[in-house]
Amino acid sequence: MPSAVPAEGSSRAPIGAVLAGGKSTRMGAPKACVELAGRPLIAHALGKIVAAGIEPVVVAKPGSELPRIDCPVIRDDDSALHPAAGILAALRANRGGPVVALACDMPFVPPELVAFLAKLDVEMAVPRIGSRLQPLLARYSPTATPALEAVVEQATPLREAIGALDPLILERKDLSPFGEPERIGFNVNERGDLAAAERLMAVAPSR
Repeated sequence: MPSAVPAEGSSRAPIGAVLAGGKSTRMGAPKACVELAGRPLIAHALGKIVAAGIEPVVVAKPGSELPRIDCPVIRDDDSALHPAAGILAALRANRGGPVVALACDMPFVPPELVAFLAKLDVEMAVPRIGSRLQPLLARYSPTATPALEAVVEQATPLREAIGALDPLILERKDLSPFGEPERIGFNVNERGDLAAAERLMAVAPSR
């Protein structure tokens, strides 16, 4: 596993940014508000940030519907519907400090992994689960800003910014101590995923 080196590049502590600015087209309802195991979906992601011991914020578009939450909400007014815009809004809000980004539809990310990402001293760190990088479960430093701005401006995939940043990639062997990688990376995108997540909630995580 990569060693967790305390971040020294900034005097500001990392924040945990739960990204909730998507359209939720496949879900058919505001994704942050749909219930999973009796709680709004976004509450599960926020709980992981809080349990990791870092300050939580939610980043959403001005028109994004959210349930009642007990943390700051950053309203990203960039007209671009691009996940990098939300990450940029969080970086600006932290005024030179790093951000651990977590999509609101990832309810099974262990707090220990969030804490590990927060402690790294790298420009960017991102897990690879299966063959796919997970840029919405990643650590970003302020030096990532130009690459993120470029993908927003050019409307290109967020993964293109990753290539420009030469990130630390956490492979399966690095993730396994935190839990089963496929469970960690589970996304709730549609109603079928929500039902599958309910079933997963009943199964104790394996390590």
